[in-house]
Amino acid sequence: MFDLVLSVLCSSLIFVIFKLFAVYKIETFYAIITNYVVACTMGLLLYRGSVEVVQIPNKAWFWGSFALGLLFIIVFNLMAATSQRLGVSIASVATKMSLVLPVLLGVYSYQEVLGPITVMGILMALAAVYFASVKERTAIFKLSALLLPFLVFLGSGFIDISLAYFQKEFVAPKEVPIFSATIFASAAVIGLGYISIKSLKRPLKINLKNCIAGIALGVPNYFSIYFLLRALQNKALSSAAIFTINNVAIVMFSTLLGILLFKEKLSPKNWFGIALAVISILLVARSNG
Repeated sequence: MFDLVLSVLCSSLIFVIFKLFAVYKIETFYAIITNYVVACTMGLLLYRGSVEVVQIPNKAWFWGSFALGLLFIIVFNLMAATSQRLGVSIASVATKMSLVLPVLLGVYSYQEVLGPITVMGILMALAAVYFASVKERTAIFKLSALLLPFLVFLGSGFIDISLAYFQKEFVAPKEVPIFSATIFASAAVIGLGYISIKSLKRPLKINLKNCIAGIALGVPNYFSIYFLLRALQNKALSSAAIFTINNVAIVMFSTLLGILLFKEKLSPKNWFGIALAVISILLVARSNG
């Protein structure tokens, strides 16, 4: 249970750090690239065993991990933008509502049958993204207010689906740390490649503030996954129970941090959306536990 608490704290801290990027004028993209270098380095340092780097490109999951690295960069930037423009609570709700997408994939790919409780949970999750994101004065059909959280919702869900697929089909249990480190490394390489191309037009200047911000983000980013994996080894709780507690706690704790640290004001619609988020996660996880 202590590992689960640490995972929740680290995951919630990510949204807070994204918000602080805007406060301290951090260049988000450069900090995110640094974050992936740090996360990859930590994964390699904490891996118990020899790392044969030259063998990694021969792994069946290598190109999948590279594609995931690209997706990680895109979704992390979307999460940062959502936290900065709409608030910490909205970003966390949009991210954690992605829980419903792997369920839908199970129906499509493995002919799993959805019960009425699961269907209700999915519909409530979609409604939660809307109500948690819409502002008090936003017209009900104004799509611009929903675009960022909706993209975070889709991107996070696709990451969950992809990770589950590769771990089930290609990644051996002992390769999980290297698989994770390779995803982080791929994200860093893609980002550095993009920066290198941009530097051909305008010389790149190393900004110490961006590097420090990236380190501050990379540490909780890595440990949010590390501690969650450790929590999943606990035989006292099912994986469904662990994911449920983890997701609900992150939504609620991120909301609390947004209110306490940044004086975020939530409308009754936003509170209703957050309540729907919690209920929908509980419904989906319970019906699939």
